[in-house]
Amino acid sequence: MELSPRLIDIAVPSAPAGAVIVLHGGASRRESMMVSPTQLSVLRMIPIGKRIARAGGGRLAVFRLLNSRRGWDAHHTPVHDARWALDRVAERLGAEMPVCLVGHSLGGRAALLTADQPEVRSAVALAPWVLPTDTPTLDGQRILIVHGSDDRIASPQRSAAMAERLRSSAQVSYVIVEGGKHAMLRHHHKFASLAADFASETLLGTSRGTVTV
Repeated sequence: MELSPRLIDIAVPSAPAGAVIVLHGGASRRESMMVSPTQLSVLRMIPIGKRIARAGGGRLAVFRLLNSRRGWDAHHTPVHDARWALDRVAERLGAEMPVCLVGHSLGGRAALLTADQPEVRSAVALAPWVLPTDTPTLDGQRILIVHGSDDRIASPQRSAAMAERLRSSAQVSYVIVEGGKHAMLRHHHKFASLAADFASETLLGTSRGTVTV
């Protein structure tokens, strides 16, 4: 069976000023395992997408990406799916539409590694699972990394180190959520509000002062 990504509308106004693509995480237990719309890593991004749409005040097109397969392998990664999603958004809204990528865990890694695309103005990585070799070369994009201090799945130390590496080519903010864990359950409001405010600020110029660079 051929595995294909899907782009799901959350809110698409008639004349948006920017677009946001929400990227889920989720490890794979076996090769080429398909993504289920009901897996927890997918479901936890739905309220974040809706929060971003509300923060945009009807001026942001917001989409959720369902990856073609779970996890991350050498042959096809979530970065391929994120770039596919960027192409679909460009087809629908125009190639000049500025985009913010918002991802959690491996989706956060994909957001950071896809932020080098010309239409991407900003990216938010929530509890990103990253490696020391992840070093995209950016061109002034704005980046927000948010990590829980008690995350035992994705290392906050690794994401902090990546933030430092990215500062040579991007405007980077790094926020630690004290007591936050990888699933973002206990402090979900904090993770979601930071993502929503940052997407709105970087695409629309609106700011509540939540995040500074």
